[in-house]
Amino acid sequence: MPLFFRKRKPSEEARKRLEYQMCLAKEAGADDILDISKCELSEIPFGAFATCKVLQKKVLIVHTNLLTSLLPKSCSLLSLATIKVLDLHDNQLTALPDDIGQLTALQVLNVERNQLTCLPRSIGNLIQLQTLNVKDNRLKELPDTLGELRSLRTLDISENEIQRLPRMLAHVRTLETLSLDALSMVYPPQEVCGAGTEAIQQFLCKESGLEYYPPSQYLLPVLEQDGAENSLDSPDGPTDRLCREEEEWQNRFSDYEKRKEQKMLEKLEFERRLELGQREHAQLFQQSSSQKDEILQTVKEEQSRLEQGLSEHQRFLDAERRRLQEQLKQTEQNISTRIQKLLRENQRQKKSSEILKSLENERIRMEQLMSITQEETENLRRREIASAMQQMLTESCKSRLIQMAYESQRQNLVQQACSSMADMDERFQQILSWQQMDQNKAISQILQESAMQKAAFEALQVKKDLMHRQIRKQIKLIETELLQLTQLELKRKSLDTEALQEMISEQRWALSSLLQQLLKEKTQREEELREILTELEAQSETKQENYWLIQYQRLLNQKPLSLKLQEEGLERPLVALLVELSAEHYLPIFAHHRLSLAMLSRMGPADLAKVGVSEAGLQHEILRRAQELLDAARTQPELLKPPEGGVLPTAPEELPEAVRPSAPPAELLEVQTSECVVCLEREAQMIFLNCGHVCCCQLCSQPLRTCPLCRQDIAQRLRIYHSS
Repeated sequence: MPLFFRKRKPSEEARKRLEYQMCLAKEAGADDILDISKCELSEIPFGAFATCKVLQKKVLIVHTNLLTSLLPKSCSLLSLATIKVLDLHDNQLTALPDDIGQLTALQVLNVERNQLTCLPRSIGNLIQLQTLNVKDNRLKELPDTLGELRSLRTLDISENEIQRLPRMLAHVRTLETLSLDALSMVYPPQEVCGAGTEAIQQFLCKESGLEYYPPSQYLLPVLEQDGAENSLDSPDGPTDRLCREEEEWQNRFSDYEKRKEQKMLEKLEFERRLELGQREHAQLFQQSSSQKDEILQTVKEEQSRLEQGLSEHQRFLDAERRRLQEQLKQTEQNISTRIQKLLRENQRQKKSSEILKSLENERIRMEQLMSITQEETENLRRREIASAMQQMLTESCKSRLIQMAYESQRQNLVQQACSSMADMDERFQQILSWQQMDQNKAISQILQESAMQKAAFEALQVKKDLMHRQIRKQIKLIETELLQLTQLELKRKSLDTEALQEMISEQRWALSSLLQQLLKEKTQREEELREILTELEAQSETKQENYWLIQYQRLLNQKPLSLKLQEEGLERPLVALLVELSAEHYLPIFAHHRLSLAMLSRMGPADLAKVGVSEAGLQHEILRRAQELLDAARTQPELLKPPEGGVLPTAPEELPEAVRPSAPPAELLEVQTSECVVCLEREAQMIFLNCGHVCCCQLCSQPLRTCPLCRQDIAQRLRIYHSS
């Protein structure tokens, strides 16, 4: 058996048995036995020592447990001073306490089948010990103090490693039974050990120089001494002395037989009581076992029901988690695809910017803009151009008013949730009337003030500039992608998953870098346009009348001559189709490649991508609408007649944002809103650079110096305006 065992918690059955036995020992009228065997104990509980001390128990049965020591901490052997029988067999004891000699009332000590390697010397103080069983241990020798056990009758040292017996064992005159392994003995010799207990005692007495007496005669020396003294005073001589001695011998022997019989009766009574207690214990144990089986069955049924419900709930959660993970994976794939398309589109537009610049031919346009003829001055449509300028300024002012009204409306909705809508309507009507009056005044004022004409021309110049428009669209797409990536990151954090997190971070950093680059390009382009405006302003120093009105009209009508000729060659339905799909910026490309509806019917999305139309949704929509026009032209051929000269608009025509088709695809332009991670009330409106997170509203972002999500320093803040 191993020397050391890891302590383990007793089973529920063992714990209940221990509680039952402790309660049984404390009941009124209980016998002198405390039986805590088979309770899987690693040490004797403190309550057992207290019970033995208070109730004066005489029998302590602790066999078949996991004891490694007899005496736990904070306990004393004096608590077992009244114990006469101590049964410790079938445990894991490696040693007995050094002060075991304090159990002076002990008569039976059974430590069979343990792991004892030695016996303490204080065992010689057990003067009333009659039975000592150390069978099946690891003893190699016995202490000399065994010779002091004057009442020892039975000694079992078999199945050990003992090869020599101590000579002091000869002083134990009461020893009746000695069990040992005769074949492994060296001293006494094997033949002596095989002859039995009497031969062993005779050999030890001879070796010690003592005279051997049988166990039944352990009182003979006292009797012989008394007889010798009486013989000196006896007048009857040797015959009377022998008669008296024989009579005394008979009396002593009869007393010994009586005592032996009394001991036997006491032993039988003890065995009867022990058997009765064991029978009662077995009956109670059987009852507790049946009750335990019933409880276990009930618990098992309840546990199976709970496990079934738990498994069903777990399966539902797993299915829901797999569904969410699939959705996240699909969203990540879509975002990754769109980001790759954006990056490719950016590269393609960088390559095609030279073609667009060559088509625009800015130097030629500058010369044409700076040369004003007398004929254009006479043909100036003063009222119409002023109206167009007023409309441009009104749109710019209206956009600022809408933004300011949007912000004030959000604040009023939060702070004044119960305010009256009638005041709002009246105020709005008043603002509209003021705007109408201002509009009439502005038209007349524009005709008078050169500064307002210049501001209108500057706004139209920025709006008509193709490169600036492309940069704005790319910035808007990147803002939408950054918002979606931030929402995806927040959703992943709520699901406690870290899959593909590194890829999302790389994509976000790539978009942030691209956004910064586009902002720089936008600023650079605005600087170039301001330089052009400065040059025009230098040309206007001649104080020519209505200079800015003429420039505004020419900017509305101005296109490169080669591009005009190419666009005039386009089919009228094709031009209308591109304008309807808000793809008029592809007119130069279609004119350059001389595409027609018939050619489009033979082309596919890949062919349009090669030409320069990169949006997948727009590709399919152009091809579908072109095929519909061709089908309609079969019944109405006049639809495909070439245009007979077009009338250019006098003001910029822009389709409203709400009716623009999927160019880029609708899933890219869809603006998803998310709440601010700081106040959890307003929607996120600010982009933090360089990290690219969209996670805060305007108010909460002002005091921040680091991003709330990634803790990166904020180098720049960019406001997002969502169209309602």
